[in-house]
Amino acid sequence: MERPRTKYRVSAVRAGVAVSSVLVLVVEDSESFRRFVCTELWKRPDLQIVAEASDGLEAVQKAVELKPDLILMDISLPKLNGIEAARRIRKLAPESKIIFVSLESSADVVEEALSLGAWGYVVKARAAGELLTAVEAVLLGKTFVSSTETN
Repeated sequence: MERPRTKYRVSAVRAGVAVSSVLVLVVEDSESFRRFVCTELWKRPDLQIVAEASDGLEAVQKAVELKPDLILMDISLPKLNGIEAARRIRKLAPESKIIFVSLESSADVVEEALSLGAWGYVVKARAAGELLTAVEAVLLGKTFVSSTETN
């Protein structure tokens, strides 16, 4: 299903040419995994991490305050789980696109995440190979779901 593409924001002008960037909020309670996600995102110069959050309530607050283009969020978060945080964000910052990055891989959870408006779902075990692919797909207006085959 194709949806509207993300509109890039002009973040700077270099040599008379506008340089666009996508503003990103990373929400993950595990500091080491949050660092991994940020490191992966830094590989794309058009992605600008504007904030990080470690719980669902902080995610909602930062989403409302910063209106990021893209939010990468875990489901299992303290204070407010990612599903409920996403519900609130969809109402308060509807332009922000959400990609869940979670350990949870059950079809029911993935379906629930997508039904509430998430654009993507990446299983953490596959994040090294699929995170940037998911980001690219979502920025092009496509939905992305991790492959679910097992070895």
